[in-house]
Amino acid sequence: MRSALYLVNFLAFLLVFNCQQNSSFKPRDYSTWRSYQGGPDRNQYSTLSEITLDNVTELKVAWIYESPDFGQMQMNPIIIDTILYGVTSRLRAIAIHASTGKEIWRFGDSLKLRASTSRGVAYWEKGNDKRILYTSGPYLYALNALTGESIKSFGDKGKVNLSSGLGEIAMGSFLVSNTPGTVYKDIIVMPIRVPEDIGALPGNIMAFNVITGDLEWTFNTIPLSEEEGIETWEDRNSHTNPLIGAGNNWSGMALDEERGIIYIPTGSAAPDFYGGIRKGDNLYTDCLLALDVNTGKRLWHFQMVYHDLWDRDPPTPPNLITITRNGKKIPAVSQSTKQGYVYVFNRITGEPLFDINEVPVPISTLVGEEASKTQPIPVKPKPFARQSTELNDDDISPYAENREAFLELLKHSDKRLYAPPSLDPMILFPGLDGAAEWGGTAADPEEGIVYINSQEAPWVIQMEKNDTRVKNYPLGKQTYMQYCVTCHQKDRSGVVQSGFPSLIDLKSKKSKNEVAQLIKLGKGMMTGFPQIPPKEKEALMHFLFDEPDTILPKNPKITYPLAYKYMGYKRFLDSKGRPAISPPWGTMHAIDLNTGDFKWSIILGDTPELKEQGYPQTGCENYGGPIVTENGLLFIGATKDGYFRAFNKFTGALLWEYQLPAPAFATPAMYQVNGKQYIAIACGGEKLGTPIGNKIVAFSLN
Repeated sequence: MRSALYLVNFLAFLLVFNCQQNSSFKPRDYSTWRSYQGGPDRNQYSTLSEITLDNVTELKVAWIYESPDFGQMQMNPIIIDTILYGVTSRLRAIAIHASTGKEIWRFGDSLKLRASTSRGVAYWEKGNDKRILYTSGPYLYALNALTGESIKSFGDKGKVNLSSGLGEIAMGSFLVSNTPGTVYKDIIVMPIRVPEDIGALPGNIMAFNVITGDLEWTFNTIPLSEEEGIETWEDRNSHTNPLIGAGNNWSGMALDEERGIIYIPTGSAAPDFYGGIRKGDNLYTDCLLALDVNTGKRLWHFQMVYHDLWDRDPPTPPNLITITRNGKKIPAVSQSTKQGYVYVFNRITGEPLFDINEVPVPISTLVGEEASKTQPIPVKPKPFARQSTELNDDDISPYAENREAFLELLKHSDKRLYAPPSLDPMILFPGLDGAAEWGGTAADPEEGIVYINSQEAPWVIQMEKNDTRVKNYPLGKQTYMQYCVTCHQKDRSGVVQSGFPSLIDLKSKKSKNEVAQLIKLGKGMMTGFPQIPPKEKEALMHFLFDEPDTILPKNPKITYPLAYKYMGYKRFLDSKGRPAISPPWGTMHAIDLNTGDFKWSIILGDTPELKEQGYPQTGCENYGGPIVTENGLLFIGATKDGYFRAFNKFTGALLWEYQLPAPAFATPAMYQVNGKQYIAIACGGEKLGTPIGNKIVAFSLN
């Protein structure tokens, strides 16, 4: 069945796609940064050449912009002519003079500001009509690019609710967009983010008209009962099951403008970790989809994980590159993954350019679960991160004070490849956040070489039986156990090192109004819960603020309507909050996708307190991605230690580094104004317990 699904039907393909070159197509200009991650091919690549291997050490701060909001800034700016556009940590859209850092306009002051994350904005123009398209919460806004004013003719008085492509099923459910949409002609294809547990919305791919805001087309990532792909779901009505959802694109897309094909990586099926109610391979989740961007019609797909139980959805947009084989140029698309694999395909036909083996994997021990018997793993390139199967006692960190406890945990944990979650602990390595991250993979588009930063931080996954009827719990605690316990733990202590704060003594930290807004709207990677009924939300607030929680439901309910429940997000960290495995904890790689061989691998980042004691470089956890230049430079922030660095892209040698005002968990942008070359990066910090920041910093040679 799987092989039949992956074969391309060339007759049908030719009906919807003409691969002849469009004579009006203009070659990609890599001297600008007019789109997220540098351009629609998402290669984070520049041909600007004023900054060189020889003079990069002379870089200085050109300007600093201070945002009114402090917190995570994951955004990659875009630059149109002399204006830099971005988004603050509270989701205000901003326009800044790209050569001075002086603010031109700011949009969002009148909105209900959200403590969320955004990776940037999109741009569209036709004649004198120039628009910025950005999201806040479930809304897509269209703004005048020069003034920042809302364009009232777009959608409903300037905005479109992204749930409009999902119908009534979306009413009262959480949906946002963290990543900029992809613009093609007069449409914008939108990524969305939904929860990953029971009750998540289906992750439909939706395209909207940039001028009117009208919905142009929808692709159902959970097929309708009559659509192709539904045969991979045991329940052919899965699309209407309120407990099943996701398969959303949250990490962004890549666009082949010449051929009119958009490449979309899709997320895992929901609920995560236990799939007893969604048996089957679950197309089109965990796929790389190739769609006709004009119509949304599927051209080809490849599913990278069957029946995902590990949240192994692809975390980055694909890269559109050219591969050379036997002297022949092949248009290719590559996809980096959380597992540390890179899948490479002919971008027209979907044919894999390296063999992909169906590898037998363990079966599940949980009642009702049916894990896939095999998973597709590429033969080349080799993984760019260590794998759990490689771990042994020597891999426990020599710096861990509680090393014996980790040796014992490792001894009793399942480390097999694609071992399904069970009642016993398993080590997931690379961890849930992945080896590759949402910051993206840089690439030399015509040379077929990709540059990937990776973090090596294991996580622990464990399930528990969900057979306790909480009839003795008052309503507030019941509600907490249903919605909050996975991240914040049964005793409300949280997992601070994993980014889930303690809720103990919450009344001394937050006001009721602040907490109510967080519950409804979410914050950072916490999804909101607008679906909680008012009475339950009121009871939850009483429970969180240690007030009398005396409401006893007449009909006690089971807090989680599945046989098993995930015990909570837990990183494999030592008492100092560092990965409990031996270094390196962060790496950078250059991989030649013409051959599948590595050109170099280096350690990325360091641990300051260990460095001060004279220990070797450890590397560190990192989010955000690199950019590369034609003339040999690679720039990256991303690291927990808060440095911005430049490397020789040919050798991996470190050339320059600068201590930022806060760590930059974001991808930089490279551009030119009046002949001067700049590099700008957002420094928000906060993630991984780092100092909080609010700045965009730009560098130039003078």
